[in-house]
Amino acid sequence: MSPGKEADASMSKRKKKTAARRKKASPPKQRRWFGKIWRLGLLLVGIFTGLMLPWVIYLNYQVTTEFEGRKWDLPSHVYARALDLYQGALLSRSDLELELKAAGYRAASDASRPGLYRVSGSTVDIYRRSFGFHDGFEESRKVRVRLGSGKVTAVSSLPAGQSLDLFRLEPSEIAAIYPLQKEDRTLIRIEQAPPLLVTGLQSVEDRNFKHHPGVDLRGILRAAFANLKAGKAVQGGSTLTQQLVKNYFLTHDRTIARKFNEAIMALLLEAHYGKSEILEAYLNEVFLGQQGAFAVHGFGQASLFYFDQPLDRLEANQIALLIGLVKGASYYNPRRHPERARGRRNQVLASFAETGLLTEAQARQQAALPLGVTEKPRTRGTRYHAFVDLVRRQLAQVYQEDDLKTEGLRIFTTLAPLVQEKAQAAVSEGLKQLEARGLSPTLQAAMVVADISTGEVQGLVGDRNPNRAGFNRAIHARRQIGSVIKPLVYLLALEHKQDYSLVSRIMDEPISLRQADGSAWSPSNYDNKSHGEVTLLEALTRSYNQATVRLGMNIGVNHLVSRIQQLGVQANVDPVPSIFLGAVELTPLEVTQIYQSIAAGGFSVPLRSLIAVQTADGNELVRYPLRMVPQPNREAIAVLNYALTQVVEQGTASALPGLLAQSGTIAGKTGTTNDRRDSWFVGYTRNQVAVSWVGEDDNRPAGVTGSNAAMQLWGRLFRQLPIESVDLRMPDGAYWLWVDRNSGLLTLEDCEGAVQIPFVDGSGPAQSTACMSARQDDEESFWRKLLGKKKQ
Repeated sequence: MSPGKEADASMSKRKKKTAARRKKASPPKQRRWFGKIWRLGLLLVGIFTGLMLPWVIYLNYQVTTEFEGRKWDLPSHVYARALDLYQGALLSRSDLELELKAAGYRAASDASRPGLYRVSGSTVDIYRRSFGFHDGFEESRKVRVRLGSGKVTAVSSLPAGQSLDLFRLEPSEIAAIYPLQKEDRTLIRIEQAPPLLVTGLQSVEDRNFKHHPGVDLRGILRAAFANLKAGKAVQGGSTLTQQLVKNYFLTHDRTIARKFNEAIMALLLEAHYGKSEILEAYLNEVFLGQQGAFAVHGFGQASLFYFDQPLDRLEANQIALLIGLVKGASYYNPRRHPERARGRRNQVLASFAETGLLTEAQARQQAALPLGVTEKPRTRGTRYHAFVDLVRRQLAQVYQEDDLKTEGLRIFTTLAPLVQEKAQAAVSEGLKQLEARGLSPTLQAAMVVADISTGEVQGLVGDRNPNRAGFNRAIHARRQIGSVIKPLVYLLALEHKQDYSLVSRIMDEPISLRQADGSAWSPSNYDNKSHGEVTLLEALTRSYNQATVRLGMNIGVNHLVSRIQQLGVQANVDPVPSIFLGAVELTPLEVTQIYQSIAAGGFSVPLRSLIAVQTADGNELVRYPLRMVPQPNREAIAVLNYALTQVVEQGTASALPGLLAQSGTIAGKTGTTNDRRDSWFVGYTRNQVAVSWVGEDDNRPAGVTGSNAAMQLWGRLFRQLPIESVDLRMPDGAYWLWVDRNSGLLTLEDCEGAVQIPFVDGSGPAQSTACMSARQDDEESFWRKLLGKKKQ
């Protein structure tokens, strides 16, 4: 074979071998398709991972940041003052019941548990709840209070019967300052929760809670099977962790995207936090009811809302009801749907028995009990708008509004529910009575009541309708105060003891004063008459304008302006002569501040509505101590106090005793402004000072005087309060003397026309009446005859 042919044959053979190898290496057709799908799958996984990983990272960030620093916005709770019960305390049985009801207590045939009381004749048995007072925590306690003649006659413990020196009833909650979400909750720690609640919740809602990683696949399959079998949704597959995620992080939209996020976040939550942390958050977050506009969240608040009891005092059937409400708080609302709620509760009790938390007998016993839900929950929100307005105003000096709405502060105030309720009734019912007598139906009113010695505001009314929030006339309405200012003019005069006493005489006659604009000001008296020469006591008790202005001009306008500021009122006061007749605009609260100092005998105490502020855990943040500022010339104030009692006994307020239907020495002063636009009355007893104002909001003439309007409201209030007479004992530097009513000369008690009047030391009369001189001459003659010399 030639070399050329051999080469061709060799090449042909190599081609055949190569083709054979290629044929042998080619995969089957189906294997080629599998490779393509595999590569596509990897591509999709890559794309999915690339897209989802950032989303999962974001969800992880959301879970860790929000749950790590989890902090619920808690409403601040505002409390009235605690009621002290001790032998001798001025309190009637009806007033004690009013206080008990204000604090959410319920009358019962037997005070068998905290929150109940029993009345039997003049005896009241009270089972007090445990409570953290502003100065310490006190456990629940049962006591017996005996009352008689408007006083507490005895307080003893039950059942021992041991006499108690002091017993405190916990204060009523008068307001809650809510966060924007309007959610109400009482936080609990997992260790504070009853063991049956912790285990029972898992037995009903998530039996595999301790073992799953956040999502329970077996639970989902089990629920799906049960729902298919029943033909409707009878069982849920969500774990407690998923429920917490839905409530805490997500909306309640029923979408696949939300369910997907819920599952991912549940896994992440379980990866970062322990089961106890998750369960504690669930116990505080779950929605369990609605009170008006406020949502009830968490088992701690639900226990108070439904049973008026703290969580650790609940029985098994009550815990079962709360757990049952997790499924649907509105659908199983025990107050609206008691039978539906009973059925759900008994299902939960059966679950307790099934899982060994209760025996069958215990479950049947608990199922036979009534629901035990209170007829209605204790009042939430603000009960006394005007007073709480004052509280918020004083809190604003220390706290920001956001703190009040989110920090869960416990705010203890000075409000006395007994006084507040009666003050509100006095205003609303009193104005209706004034309308019936022909006065305007649009009259408005305000009232302030304070403790004289402590400055604690016990009651405050800012509207004829106490339930209406809005303009608070007690602290915001600046009106001319009229004759209410006059006692300060006479006080300044009495401090000049060389020149004035209550029996000093002054002319009540026309007076004309040049004003800054060149015009003349000539005040007239209310009766349009001048009364000639009168004593200072008569001028004050009869509220003579001309005599008061004449006296004021002798004292000086600037002295009166300074004294107003010295008494704790920081208002802009023009130093013009018309100020002597009350041409100064003050609020009822500011007028109360002025008269607190007078009523306290010269010890000025700033009015306050706050006692203390605590954290939600009971740690004290701020305490508001008593601050007392002694005023100068206390002896002159004591003399003025007597003069103001004469205003009530024989002056412009002489009709007041007839309104009270009880005896007692009261000091007071009426006030009327020009054209009868404003009616004022200020009165005080030994321990309380109160100011009332009546007028029109637009300041038009209202036809009111101090005695025909404001004094009527004041009298209506104090007709229902115990009255202790004003203390008229004189301090050092003042004393009582017998003087002649007409001449003001010294006299003896049994001389005709003798009256006893207090004087600042050095201001008493130097001369005596003929009756006294004759008696002294007779006495001197007797001693001369007996001893042969003058009496030494």
